[in-house]
Amino acid sequence: MSTPSAQLETTATTADTETDRQLATGAEIFIRSLEAEGVEYVFGHPGGAIISIYDEMHRIKPSFQHILVRHEQGGTHAAEGYAKATGKVGTVLVTSGPGATNTVTGIADAYMDSIPMVVFTGQVPTHLIGNDAFQECDTIGVTRSITKHSFLVRDVRELAATVKKAYHIASTGRPGPVVVDLPKDVLAARAPFHYPETTSIRGYSVVGKGNQEQVRKAAQMIAEAHRPLFYVGGGTIISGGSQKLTELARRTKIPVTTTLHGLGAFPETDPLSVGMLGMHGTYFANMAVQNTDLLIAVGARFDDRVTGKIEAWAPHARIIHIDIDPACISKNVPVDCPILGDVAQVLDQLDPLIEPAEHDEWLAQIDVWKRECPMDFRRDGKLRPQEVIRALRDHTRGEAVVVTDVGQNQMWGAQFYSYVHPRSHITSGGLGTMGFSLPAAMGAALGLRGQNRDVISINGDGGVMMNIQELGVAAAHGLPLKIVILNNGYLGMVRQWQELFHQERYSHTHLEPTNPDFVRLAEAFGCVGLRCTDPADIQDTIEAAWAVTDRPVVMEFRVVTEEKVFPMVPAGAATDNMITAQFSPEDCA
Repeated sequence: MSTPSAQLETTATTADTETDRQLATGAEIFIRSLEAEGVEYVFGHPGGAIISIYDEMHRIKPSFQHILVRHEQGGTHAAEGYAKATGKVGTVLVTSGPGATNTVTGIADAYMDSIPMVVFTGQVPTHLIGNDAFQECDTIGVTRSITKHSFLVRDVRELAATVKKAYHIASTGRPGPVVVDLPKDVLAARAPFHYPETTSIRGYSVVGKGNQEQVRKAAQMIAEAHRPLFYVGGGTIISGGSQKLTELARRTKIPVTTTLHGLGAFPETDPLSVGMLGMHGTYFANMAVQNTDLLIAVGARFDDRVTGKIEAWAPHARIIHIDIDPACISKNVPVDCPILGDVAQVLDQLDPLIEPAEHDEWLAQIDVWKRECPMDFRRDGKLRPQEVIRALRDHTRGEAVVVTDVGQNQMWGAQFYSYVHPRSHITSGGLGTMGFSLPAAMGAALGLRGQNRDVISINGDGGVMMNIQELGVAAAHGLPLKIVILNNGYLGMVRQWQELFHQERYSHTHLEPTNPDFVRLAEAFGCVGLRCTDPADIQDTIEAAWAVTDRPVVMEFRVVTEEKVFPMVPAGAATDNMITAQFSPEDCA
């Protein structure tokens, strides 16, 4: 027979259990928060610190799809590709310690290129933080300089609100990566689940319209200019301002040059386009910059690969700079008319203040520069990478989403595809991360699934090996990626510098002795592998690749080893001091 105290204890225990049932674990709150946020894909890899989240995924069957990547860096690049292709926030989930540190390169890449991404990292229990516990890492400290913001969640009751803040910060203003560190005991603790509809963060505000007086000043400067030039960066695409920029340029007859990340913001098929500027930009774009009397920078940040020798850059120009980030204005180049604001909104303000104009003499001069040094390549019966890119453009009519890696392949992809749509060119710009293209293309293909868009991943034989493991993930999900490997047997861009500036001392850049058989490697991962060694077979190879629709296809093109990227502005030189390709028009026939 039970005693009254025993009955009381039993009653209390029963009540506690019923209360617990009304609460959710931190792991469940995390999953429900991602669902409430509308997350479509989580690129992740499980581990001890976050095993409770994966356990809840098995139980709950969430509305988002988890993509099991083979390496955490690959997961971050996949999230970047997804974000760049869709404009949505990419999501990454990794465990503590090495799981977190493996994301550092992708976080830094996203930070440099203003890519919205939230990276959730596991952490040891809060009472062990600072004790050098197993797989402990000060993730917040490690990533502080490469994130837009970071959070360490210490109370399960703050978890849902923190997730909301993370996505808000990542996606607004100048986008960027946010890290949320999740201690294991917080994920095990219980609390009521409530996901806030809105969030307010002290000290954080988002810029909208620009100062109207500055906008009027810019309009007056444009009206006074004889040789104006739009200099367009990735911020134009991020803001959704590409269409407005295109309309404004066409109405005012102002030519347009774009940065690497700005490709597609203005159609390169338009006669007003002068292509990409900078170190490997077109001859005519760089000459236009050096001779313009008004440079209108729209969502660009004047980085060193664009400006070259700053003191000699755009020497005759007054400068208007429209940007959402105050830290970017006059940081590298002093400007005459700064306008802080969202690019799309500022262009809306500017448009009605500008009258149509004619710049016939200026456009005629640009046409002369285009004829003096066109973007072309030698046709001599050898398999050249530029011809492969042009063939891909022709086959897709310029409508594909092209994801390039870093190095020579990146520049050829930028120079020879001709981009006509925003978000059709995806690459690693500021950080220059080899190994970016394959996983980023995978993320882009997932984000665009069902939209009937071709996704092409362009790589060198060096970079592709840095995240080749994600090939198996793309195959497992039946993604019809078209993966191009421009195999010249070298770290091509480094080799180019060694040839031009280091007296042909090819130190540790020869890859052929350690390269795999890429066709057999593709087949081992469950993909189709094709090889092309003759320019006469380029078209047949491409057509064979596009005939496959249920898995990735790897196309290896054995290209000329000695081929170099031109034009080229040597490091530290002015951008009108270009090295150009040495061949005659007859060589290009």
